[in-house]
Amino acid sequence: MPGEFIELLRPLPPRLYSISSSQEAVGEEVHITVSKVQYTNKGRVRVGACSGYLAETLEADDEVLVYIEKNKNFRLPPNGDPIIMIGAGTGIAPYRAFLQHREATGHKGKSWLFFGERRFSSDFLYQVEWQKYLKKGFLGKIDLAFSRDQETKSYVQHRLSRQQEKLFKWMNDGAYLYLCGDKKKMAVDVEKTLLEIISKQGGMTSEKAKEYLHRLKKEKRYLTEVY
Repeated sequence: MPGEFIELLRPLPPRLYSISSSQEAVGEEVHITVSKVQYTNKGRVRVGACSGYLAETLEADDEVLVYIEKNKNFRLPPNGDPIIMIGAGTGIAPYRAFLQHREATGHKGKSWLFFGERRFSSDFLYQVEWQKYLKKGFLGKIDLAFSRDQETKSYVQHRLSRQQEKLFKWMNDGAYLYLCGDKKKMAVDVEKTLLEIISKQGGMTSEKAKEYLHRLKKEKRYLTEVY
């Protein structure tokens, strides 16, 4: 019977998206940043269960079931300390919320964004907004890596390496370090690069570099939201 078969199936797990807006800026709205998963398998076009539903099925004013999964630590420092934001793809979402919040509250603390995607022409998410924040002084620095815009692929970790002297100084001066995006590849490569930077710029062994990064985590100055 169809009903018995359906009972054997496991429920679809929820899809988690970082909130990409600040209540101080948008009130009761909640913004998310979704990239539609789409690929071809055995001659058939497949789309992601949730991203395809959001992108292709929903109409204006439709209702969806949502819930909030809190990440109590992944938030702006309360005292306006410098922030270093590292993300690729939709991992840029919470940083949009950070800058919205700082603009809405009029706070221009030091901030530095590292963002990576495939192509500048089609994948520079929220480009106009970042330019606005730079012009107004709510974003201090931005470094971009578009991996397919040149023969040699360039990723966000390569931008970190190019700026390693200044980056390490920011870290030593009390900056909060944020990492958001792909857990399996991007986050691993970024953390490996951070350890190399700490070791080289701090004159530390690899073990001491790991201790340094672990101390930042304990002090809640190195915060991650990876998936």
